[in-house]
Amino acid sequence: MPARIAETGGNAVTLGCQKFYPHNQGAWLVWLHGLLGRGDDWLPVVNACDQYASLVIDLPGHGSSADITLKGGFAEMSELLDATLSEQQIDDYWLIGYSLGGRIAMYHATHGKHDGLRGLLVEGGNPGLPTQQDRTVRLQHDKHWAQRFRQEPIESVLIDWYQQPVFADLTSEPREQLLHIRSQNSGSCIADMLENTSLAHQSWLVPDLQQLNMPFSYLCGENDCKFQEIAARYSLPLKTIPQVGHNAHYGNSVAFSAAVNHFLSLFG
Repeated sequence: MPARIAETGGNAVTLGCQKFYPHNQGAWLVWLHGLLGRGDDWLPVVNACDQYASLVIDLPGHGSSADITLKGGFAEMSELLDATLSEQQIDDYWLIGYSLGGRIAMYHATHGKHDGLRGLLVEGGNPGLPTQQDRTVRLQHDKHWAQRFRQEPIESVLIDWYQQPVFADLTSEPREQLLHIRSQNSGSCIADMLENTSLAHQSWLVPDLQQLNMPFSYLCGENDCKFQEIAARYSLPLKTIPQVGHNAHYGNSVAFSAAVNHFLSLFG
């Protein structure tokens, strides 16, 4: 269903989303995609987790939420997530997020209103930057990319985007597939979301994650050296997905789905 404005005494925005297997009993799985993605990215995994009801969300500036501009960073994003879950009458759920979606999920679990949140599965999400110097460097990095997304044809920007080291494991065919799919985005919308959810603006979440009092799994492709190192450095509860890099659910959806289903089975 598309994003819409809910009349709740003000103009409370809710995000575009789709429901799958809604008649299943128990807690819902709520899926958050990464930058440049859309909810449909999760469908192979959602279908492999078909014993659970799933809500697949399009983040601001993406898919059916393309007309929503985030201005208040992670705090506003967490409120948008709350409003969307409330509208969909979901009050018992797991959060599963990839990359940017994982960062949003971690923020929501540690700083948001998370009544009804059972636990957290994060795929390749950065828990934050520990120093102001790191954040300053990252802000310049993200501003550079945002400027390019606003000013250049998105197809040209994406060619360089997928040359970044974190995507080094992509072979030519999946890289071309991603270039085709991601070029359907609006460059200006992506730029807005990139700036507003820059890692430079994200809270340092590691201390809160290490004290999290809910089930938490940190999923990471075995070839994703950067995020394997992050998991080891901060003692995050790592589950490795074999034979893939950063976008593990895309590169090996079978193994990723099996890891999700196994983790969820441990908690009824």
